[in-house]
Amino acid sequence: MSANDTQPTATYDSAFLRACRREPVPHTPVWFMRQAGRSLPEYRKVREGIPMLESCMRPELVTEITLQPVRRHGVDAAIYFSDIVVPLKAIGIDLDIKPGVGPVVEQPIRTRADLARLRDLTPEDVSYVTEAIGLLTRELGATPLIGFAGAPFTLASYLVEGGPSRTYQNAKAMMYGDPELWADLLDRLADITGAFLKVQIEAGASAVQLFDSWVGALAPADYRRSVMPASAKVFKAVESYGVPRIHFGVGTGELLNLMGEAGADVVGVDWRVPLDEAARRVGPGKALQGNLDPTVLFSTTEAVESRTQAVLDSAAGLEGHVFNLGHGVMPDTDPDALTRLVEYVHTHTAR
Repeated sequence: MSANDTQPTATYDSAFLRACRREPVPHTPVWFMRQAGRSLPEYRKVREGIPMLESCMRPELVTEITLQPVRRHGVDAAIYFSDIVVPLKAIGIDLDIKPGVGPVVEQPIRTRADLARLRDLTPEDVSYVTEAIGLLTRELGATPLIGFAGAPFTLASYLVEGGPSRTYQNAKAMMYGDPELWADLLDRLADITGAFLKVQIEAGASAVQLFDSWVGALAPADYRRSVMPASAKVFKAVESYGVPRIHFGVGTGELLNLMGEAGADVVGVDWRVPLDEAARRVGPGKALQGNLDPTVLFSTTEAVESRTQAVLDSAAGLEGHVFNLGHGVMPDTDPDALTRLVEYVHTHTAR
C-alpha cells in the first residue's frame, strides 16, 4: 500500500509531510510534542475527573483533545492523544498511570515465564483507536495526523522496573546479565508496537513517531547490540505503508546516527545538539525534527524569537526540517507563547 492509497491529496501535499519527505515546502512546518495536554486550559476542563488511561479510550474525548492545539495554535500536524502504555494495557498488563508518578506496573516482568503475559495485540484490542482516528481525520481535513507508540526499550524499561526510573538498574541488569531474555522481551514488544502503529496507519494516520524516551541512558555499543534490532523491526513492520516514520529520544546525541540507521525517515533531535551538527551525525537521506529547548518558552518574547531564529539558522542547510521542541511542552507553558512561536516560524520561513 502506498502513501497515495492511504492519504487524501491535500494531506499528502501538506508542509509537514513534504518536509518529512525532504521535498520543498511553503514554510517550515511546526508541531509540538505534548501539544495536546496540560498546558491548555481547555484540556484540563474536558479531562476533569477522568483518569488518564480512561481518557485515552474515549474516542470523542480523544478527538476533542487532539484537535485543541490545532485550533488554538495553527500547528501543521496533530499528534494523536494517547499514552505509550495504552497497547500494554490493551493486552491485559495490570498497570495504571498515577498522577505525579507516571505508569506503574503491578507485577514487573523479570523472568522468562513473565513473557507469556505479553500476548499479541489485535485491532479489536484497540477498536477505540480506530474509531477516534476515523473521527479525527474527518475533522482535520488537510492537516496530517501523527500516530505514535513507545519504542521497545522504553516500554521494556517500564515493564521491568515497574514504573519510572532514573537508573534503569533492573532493565540494564537484565540486558547485561540475561541477554537472551532481554532480546526476546524486546522482540515481543516490537511485535506489539508494530501492530499498534499499523492500526493507527490503517485508520488514517499520515505519519508515525516512535518515542524512545529513555534510550539516552545507553552507550552506543549497547544500543546497537541490544536495542536497535527491535526498533528496526518496528520500522520495518510499517515500511510498506509509505508514511513517514519519525524516531525520537531524549539525551540521544551520541545515538543519532544509529537511530537513523534503525529505519527512521525523520530523526528527532533534543536541544543539546545543534541541528547542523545533528545532520552531520545522522548522515544524508534523513529529515530532522526539532529542537528548541522547551524551557525557553518561559522567557521573554524576544528571547524566544532569538533562540527560535538560531534553530532555524542551524537548520538552513538541511534536506528537510520539521520545527519542534527538543522535548514535550511543559505543563506550565503559556499557550500564547506556543501560538506566537508557530506564527514566528511560519512568517520567517515563508518561501
